Amino acid sequence: MKAMQLRDAAGGMTLAEVDIPQPVPGPGEVLVQVRAAGVIHTELGWYPTTHTKTGETRLDAVPGHEFSGVVTAMGEGVTGIDVGQEIYGMNDWFADGATAEYCLTLPGSIAAKPKSLTHIEAASVPISALTAWQGLFDRAKLQAGERVLIHGGAGAVGIFAVQLARSRGAHVIATASEHNLSFVSGLGADEVIDYRKERFEDRVGKVDIVFDTVGGETLQRSWDVLRSEGRIVTIASDVEGADDPKLKAAFFIVEPNRDQLNEVARMLDAGSLRTYVGATVPLERAEEAYAGGRGLKSGPGKVVVVVSA
Repeated sequence: MKAMQLRDAAGGMTLAEVDIPQPVPGPGEVLVQVRAAGVIHTELGWYPTTHTKTGETRLDAVPGHEFSGVVTAMGEGVTGIDVGQEIYGMNDWFADGATAEYCLTLPGSIAAKPKSLTHIEAASVPISALTAWQGLFDRAKLQAGERVLIHGGAGAVGIFAVQLARSRGAHVIATASEHNLSFVSGLGADEVIDYRKERFEDRVGKVDIVFDTVGGETLQRSWDVLRSEGRIVTIASDVEGADDPKLKAAFFIVEPNRDQLNEVARMLDAGSLRTYVGATVPLERAEEAYAGGRGLKSGPGKVVVVVSA
């Protein structure tokens, strides 16, 4: 099969198109023919991309851990899934990903693809939507009527965080750049702050929850707007190795969850949740997407690699 593998070249890490053996599902595994894969452009530098679970250096990783596609085979013991079923979901960070014609995953990491979405649209959803869901509902325990500040409201995760927070009856405040203010407002944010022109702490007063996708100084300043019983959750990668106990407690990494994927699909099909694809690239040009989308004409939403029609 064709795949894009990480290679250590003279100029730094690059992606190269290669032909590698098609994976074979073992017991409890599902083989997916990938139609499209979502891109998180920072992934090439993540620990699971460059190391194995036991800590050794990992070579030739295939990136892309969220996808939409078709089930083509299953290993022994898999039930509740049919060959030919259209699914969407994610797979293990340490496994080879979906920037390839086929990938392996587990039954609990996938769900039936939303019927109203194309494979390209569906591939933009799993990691971003689950991150927003788990951050707001599982970690922060969001309640109706609470005030929520979302940093990066037009980002791939922020788009879902704004919509999900509003769906639970929260008062949603989001930061965004000037050209995305109207877009984020249209997602359901009650207030939108241009972070380049205003300091959010001068506008928001006290909030119950801060959902941070930015990190750095933005995260540090966010503690000052938090109520005494408030909660901060962050997905910013610069926090992962922090020594500060409160930062370590605030950081989380999304986990696969089939039930949540099913509920997200239901909301998408009902029109109460929307996804946005910022740009698409074919498989052989995946490196452009992982370079941060430079050179791509991209709007709000995730860049998606189109693997097959």
